[in-house]
Amino acid sequence: MYNRTQENNILDKLGTGKAILLIGPRQVGKTTLFNKILKNKEYLFLDADDPTVRNLLTNTNTEQLKSIIGKNRIVFIDEAQRITNIGITLKIITDQLKDVQLLVSGSSSFDLSSKLNEPLTGRKWEFELFPISWEEYENKHGYLVSEQQLENRLLFGFYPEILNHQGEEKQYLSQLVNSYLYRDILAFSDIRKPEVLEKLIQALALQIGNEVNYNELSQIVGINKSTIQKYIEILEKGYIVFRLSSYSKNVRNEIKRNKKIYFYDNGVRNMVLGNFSNLDLRQDKGSLWENFLISERKKQNIYKDTFTKMYFWRTRQQQEVDLVEEIDGNITGFEFKWKSNKNVRLPKTFREAYNAETKIIDRTNFRDFVILK
Repeated sequence: MYNRTQENNILDKLGTGKAILLIGPRQVGKTTLFNKILKNKEYLFLDADDPTVRNLLTNTNTEQLKSIIGKNRIVFIDEAQRITNIGITLKIITDQLKDVQLLVSGSSSFDLSSKLNEPLTGRKWEFELFPISWEEYENKHGYLVSEQQLENRLLFGFYPEILNHQGEEKQYLSQLVNSYLYRDILAFSDIRKPEVLEKLIQALALQIGNEVNYNELSQIVGINKSTIQKYIEILEKGYIVFRLSSYSKNVRNEIKRNKKIYFYDNGVRNMVLGNFSNLDLRQDKGSLWENFLISERKKQNIYKDTFTKMYFWRTRQQQEVDLVEEIDGNITGFEFKWKSNKNVRLPKTFREAYNAETKIIDRTNFRDFVILK
C-alpha cells in the first residue's frame, strides 16, 4: 500500500462538521484511502454500486435517513455518482444529522461536481485523488529503485494496479482503459458513438505538448468543432486529460486563446496508442517526459494547496515556454529537456516582459520539480 499525500489533508478536516468528498478517476485508490483512514473506527459503509443502496439513498427524507444511519456517527458512501440527486441527500444528512461525519467518494466528476456544488455549498471539503505521484512512489520504494524505474514509469504510468503487477502492465492497462475509464465517460455523458470518442482520444494522444487545433481535430475525427470542444470537456471531467491555457498579458504577438492538452497518466496515453516501445526507440520521448513532468506538477500543486496557476507561453514567432506558473503575482517559466543542455535558455522576450524566474528541468534535477517541499 502506498501512503497517500491526501491522507493527512483529509485527517485535518475530520470532525469539522462538513462532508468530506474525494473524487478522481476509477482505480486510483479512493476506497482504499478512506478504508485506511477509518481503520479501527466504527462506521456505516454504503456502496452505491449495490442497487439496494442506490434505491435507499435516492430521493429520501430526513426520517428515512435517520433509520438508515441509526446510531452510526461515521458514514462512508462509495461510488456516490451512481445515486440520483445525491447532493440533496448529503445536504439533508449534513444539515439535520449534525453529529454524523460523512465521507463520500466518487469515480468521476461528472455527476458529483455538477450536482453537489449547489446543494453542498459551504458544507463540504473537496479533495481530488490521482494515480500514485512520484513522491508517493519514491517514499515507498526509495531513491535507487525509483531511479531505476523512471523509464518504466514514463511508459506504464502510476495507476496502483499497474504498479502492483510488474510484468503484466499492458494487460492491466488495457483492462483499465477499456473497462473503467471509457465506461465512466459513456455512462455519464450523451456520447452515442464510442468509436468517435476513441478516435478523438487517439488524436489527442498524438498531440501532447502541442497546441490543440479544434478545426484540425474536427477533420481527423469527422465531427464538428463544437462537438470536439464538448467531447474534450467530457474527457477532462472524466480525468483522462487536462488542458493548459496560454499565458498572455504584455507581449505583442503572444498566442492568447490556444490550449495544450496533457494526459493525467502516461500509461493511459500509451495504451490509447498501443505503443510501449523503449524510450530509445521512440520519437515521442520528449513528449512523454513533458507529460510526466506536467502531470506530476499538477498533482503536487493540488495536493499541497499551492494555489498556483499553470499555463504555457508562445508567440507567433515560435518563441515558447513549456510551462508558466503564476503564484502571488510571481512568474516562473520552465523548459523541459530529457538530457541536460547548458546552452538552453528561455526566451529573453518572456524573461524581460514578466520579470520571470526561469528554470531548465532535465533528467538530473527533476526531483526538485515533482516533489514540492
